[in-house]
Amino acid sequence: MIDEHQDINIPEVLQEVEAAFARYEDALVNNKVDVLDELFWNSPHTLRYGATENLYGFEQIQAFRAGRPSQGLSREVLRTAITTYGRDFATANIEFQRSGSTRLGRQSQTWMRTAQGWRVVAAHVSLMG
Repeated sequence: MIDEHQDINIPEVLQEVEAAFARYEDALVNNKVDVLDELFWNSPHTLRYGATENLYGFEQIQAFRAGRPSQGLSREVLRTAITTYGRDFATANIEFQRSGSTRLGRQSQTWMRTAQGWRVVAAHVSLMG
């Protein structure tokens, strides 16, 4: 059981997730597909709901990344909210805006500590009208 007063945002755990998230963001905007693949949990239970696609399992996510255009990935992160729960679970949520667009985007990720390190186990990306 998580003690909400002691186990939320343990400083060293929060730093680990912030570093993993920063690595993810760099890989995303620079199209480092190998790093993106590494940071998603290699499991059929992993899912990613994108702006135009629903992907179930690591293999579908990996195939999507391999076939995605590498242009137009630049974006500005407008707001970030990362919260850790205990030592092995976290959420990362951002608001972003793509370069040249007026639409606001949102990204939510659920992270889990695995034997290989922090991995995204669920993600959702959407654009506001």
